[in-house]
Amino acid sequence: MSFNLAMILRESAASNPDHVLAYVDGGSLTYAQVEEMSGRVSASLRALGLQPGDKVAVQLPNVAEFLISYFAILKGGHVMVPLNPSLKSREVAYQLADSDSKVLITSSQSTTTALVGANRAKGVMAYVVGLLEQPAGEGARPFEDLLAAPDDRWLYAASSDDTAVIVYTSGTTGKPKGAELTHFQLYMNCTVVGSLLEAGPEDTFVGVLPLFHVFGLSCILNVTVRYGASLVLMPRFDALKVVDVIEDHRATIFMGVPTMYVALLHLDAAGRDVSSLRKAVSGGASMPGEVIHAFEEKFKGVVILEGYGLSETAASTTFNLDAKRRKVLSIGQPIWGVEVRVVAPDGTELPPGADNIGELVVRGHNVMKGYYKQLDATAAALRDCWFHTGDLGYRDHDGYLFVVDRLKDLVIRGGYNVYPREIEEVLYGHPQVVEAAVVGRPHDRLGEEVVAFVALRPGASATEEELVAYCAERLASYKYPREIHLVNGLPKGPTGKVLKRELQAASGEQGDRALSVGPSRT
Repeated sequence: MSFNLAMILRESAASNPDHVLAYVDGGSLTYAQVEEMSGRVSASLRALGLQPGDKVAVQLPNVAEFLISYFAILKGGHVMVPLNPSLKSREVAYQLADSDSKVLITSSQSTTTALVGANRAKGVMAYVVGLLEQPAGEGARPFEDLLAAPDDRWLYAASSDDTAVIVYTSGTTGKPKGAELTHFQLYMNCTVVGSLLEAGPEDTFVGVLPLFHVFGLSCILNVTVRYGASLVLMPRFDALKVVDVIEDHRATIFMGVPTMYVALLHLDAAGRDVSSLRKAVSGGASMPGEVIHAFEEKFKGVVILEGYGLSETAASTTFNLDAKRRKVLSIGQPIWGVEVRVVAPDGTELPPGADNIGELVVRGHNVMKGYYKQLDATAAALRDCWFHTGDLGYRDHDGYLFVVDRLKDLVIRGGYNVYPREIEEVLYGHPQVVEAAVVGRPHDRLGEEVVAFVALRPGASATEEELVAYCAERLASYKYPREIHLVNGLPKGPTGKVLKRELQAASGEQGDRALSVGPSRT
């Protein structure tokens, strides 16, 4: 079957050419303009000698050129490889070489590291958005050169199973792996998610999630274009500016990660009008129940709906359908066409119930083709057509799924399983706590010890000892953290997800500052 994902742009441009696709830098781009400009860039890429299946890396923040490049790459049957703009040259070189990218489109803010990385990868042509500065710009050409070709309506007849995008995983358990997502998978994801959101041309999305991440790319950009809506591009997250965007553009749909909601929750929003917002979606990490309730109390009428997905599942796997049927702390139910099971280590499916915790495995149209050039890793993750997520959870008797924790984040203390999320929920219930994250550190006798990192509200005065005691009163003796470290803020990646690997490293360095309350029994 022939199908090219870029058809979502072509169809929306044909239906409503003058409708605004993206608001950016005080201006806007219509569907017709993005269709025309992406056609020019597509023609230029083909003129460089690129063939269908060749890889083009794009290392840009949320700017107009990202949209133009993305659809240009798809139109030519090439493969888009989105890169995080904050990558260092070594990381850029690795992902360029590993993906076999032939072209890199980057920004002037990233040229120093990007071009060093491109040179190390060898044979990569570089184009830069923004002013080229010497010597950083040596060996690169301005992005405007790609726009110089005549308007071109050519669209490669891709197979629905052809790879459209290679998204690199975070690499928390080794080197990042490139998950191959097809034209059909990404089309199905945006079609199903947009249907769940009841998206349409009258909607305006807040585009603050980075588009180089699968959540932003698949659930915001693709959904916007598939349903002919509008998108306000924000190159970086700023809580005050998000509220400005909602007010100024009467935005209707906001998607974010939990840390974004925490920042919005603690923003002084007195007198601000966010009444246009009809959908608020959270994903990327588990949302603390206390944050959900406090946010909805502050922003009356706004209900947060949690979903769940991974890079390997084209962003979406489960979702809470609406305000009436959602369950707080649940990731909802599988989206259309997707199956999710909870399995024991031997692969047998577990019955419903909070005591039956197992690994979530997924099967459906959303599951990746595999990891690019990594047959062993693909075979380990995809077994009997089921993708093993590495997430632990359970299903209740109503069919709602709950994520307990990442399998790799599980802390085994004295032989007992300790789930960091349960402790984080308790800490978020403390009136002085604004952020909390729990990790394990090696312990000679117990195997691992539970360690918490906590950021307090401005002006708060809770001590580490008080927080340990607070947890000890509310958690079993083997669960509560013996170590709590007060920090100004938690380290976060570009999507706002807390970087627990950095906290684990820090916990090892600070282990001699352990705090304990009560007997040291397990």
